[in-house]
Amino acid sequence: MPVLSGEIAVKRVVVHPLVLLSVVDHFNRMKSVGNARRVVGLLLGSTSHSTGVVDISNSFAVPFDEDEKNKSVWFLDHEYLEVMYNMFKKVNGELISFLLQRY
Repeated sequence: MPVLSGEIAVKRVVVHPLVLLSVVDHFNRMKSVGNARRVVGLLLGSTSHSTGVVDISNSFAVPFDEDEKNKSVWFLDHEYLEVMYNMFKKVNGELISFLLQRY
């Protein structure tokens, strides 16, 4: 059973439809400008310690670039990431970020 942040055992992950649509939209927008290899975003949600449920209710795209020589090196716009995360946090203070991940 996966463990989230070393604190709770994750028994179930719920991904809301808005998140799925956002990921697909991000990929399609990047594909239209010729960069369809991968996209990066931040998943936002909450956890229930008592039930072990991770509820991913929102997400946003994160602009990034890769080093051409070493694909494991990414260049992120950290200021954009912080501004977006803080705006989401103001709207819903219970949201926590889970993953900055290629999706």
